[in-house]
Amino acid sequence: MNLFFDPKSVAVIGASRKIMKAGHVIFKNFVDNKRRGLFKGELYPVNPHEEIILGFKCYPSIANIKEEVELVVIVVPAEAVPKVMTEAARKGVKVAVIISGGFSEVGNKKLEEEVIMIAKKAGIRILGPNCLGVYDSQTGVDMLFLPETKILSTGDEMVATPRPMTGDIAIVTQSGAFGVSALDYLAGKQLGVSKFVSFGNKCDVDESEMLHYLLYDEKTKVILFYAESIDDGRKFMKVAREVTKKKPITALKSGKTKAGARAAMSHTGAIAGSDEIYDSVFGQVGVIRVKDMEEFFDVGKALAFQPPAEGKNVAVITDAGGPGVMAVDESVSKGLTVKGFSDKTIQKFEKLKKEGKIPSFATNLNPVDLTGSVTSEMFELSTKIVFDDPDIHGILLLGMHHTPSLQEDFIDRVANLSRNYTKPIVACAIGETEMALYIRSRFDKLGIPSYSSPEDAARAMAALVNYGQYLKKNNCFKEYLDAFLFTRDIQVIISR
Repeated sequence: MNLFFDPKSVAVIGASRKIMKAGHVIFKNFVDNKRRGLFKGELYPVNPHEEIILGFKCYPSIANIKEEVELVVIVVPAEAVPKVMTEAARKGVKVAVIISGGFSEVGNKKLEEEVIMIAKKAGIRILGPNCLGVYDSQTGVDMLFLPETKILSTGDEMVATPRPMTGDIAIVTQSGAFGVSALDYLAGKQLGVSKFVSFGNKCDVDESEMLHYLLYDEKTKVILFYAESIDDGRKFMKVAREVTKKKPITALKSGKTKAGARAAMSHTGAIAGSDEIYDSVFGQVGVIRVKDMEEFFDVGKALAFQPPAEGKNVAVITDAGGPGVMAVDESVSKGLTVKGFSDKTIQKFEKLKKEGKIPSFATNLNPVDLTGSVTSEMFELSTKIVFDDPDIHGILLLGMHHTPSLQEDFIDRVANLSRNYTKPIVACAIGETEMALYIRSRFDKLGIPSYSSPEDAARAMAALVNYGQYLKKNNCFKEYLDAFLFTRDIQVIISR
């Protein structure tokens, strides 16, 4: 399986000099990454109509390449794929990624079965067909046939399909288009990716095998999984149950309605089962199911940045009453508990009032409302008190930046403080102006996932709580937490 991500040699069948062709974009991706020193394998373009492509000698067939070829990326019309696979089998190719569409997703099952038969006889593993293939931020493998930039009719060049920076979130997706949208979103949010896999019709390699592979990938901490169908439910449950004890899986399952299921079938040939069954399966094996794209990314970010919660009791710290109430409502609706603080904690807040360190009219029963008079120090002092409360398992911090006395250093103060604790904390900064964007970005950069609404923050915390409950149920909470904190400490040291 590793050869899909880190091959010693790659042949792009259907490489082209024509910049609008998928074969050109894919081959150029490899060439650019090789010249950057990122992709270290050998590279061979294959096209009978070309002699040289981007400075590389072009071969009429894979059979004409004297050297060993481990992986082939196939970008030719569907009807030509069996011939290419036959030649690849004779060459001793080990893995193939078939980008081409035109197989079972359009009813052409016989053609797909022919390709499968050729591969099985030769022992070739297949990803696809009808997929976008693989993107690996570490090795420079990039099969996305979508160019990073586009030239507008005005002549201006714009970033179109950016590749995210290196990170620890892996994306496993049945839909290539959704996967690329995910990469675009994560790149825009400056969130890093370890690996991206699009498996399309999954005629051979499926989601279960890929999830099992990612279980042992040291670069991956969190897996984002988009599916339209899961064909082998027993296999998936066995693998997912093993993976989720070590790494969280966030799943977005589409095709929930009859119309959606029909669309999924026409898209990848997927046969979607009962949505209630998927709910049950995901729940049993610890997969965190989300309802839409926004929650998909929000939850993934929370799980990548913060440790799971050991219990359901959460606290809300805010400088604005209304958003605080919204956070409480959403938290409760998600099964979290927002109970009043212990007498000991309340007394700590009362002491701060007497000392003039927080407003005398601040509320401290949970939520903690520091009001519009809030300062950075008030946020820091209050957050410490709540972190120290053994009955609280997670914190939602709502920093409304609009108040005149609050400076941006409250972000760093809270982030530095949070590293001394094993409880999760999420943040919210409402707004889309420059200041709001800066606050969310700064929180994210310092490892505290930040959101644009109280409801999003509450849903993210709910995921941390639910995953923590799953780990505790399976007696692996401490093992996971220790590994998470070790990695976090290493990252903090490196960033200094």
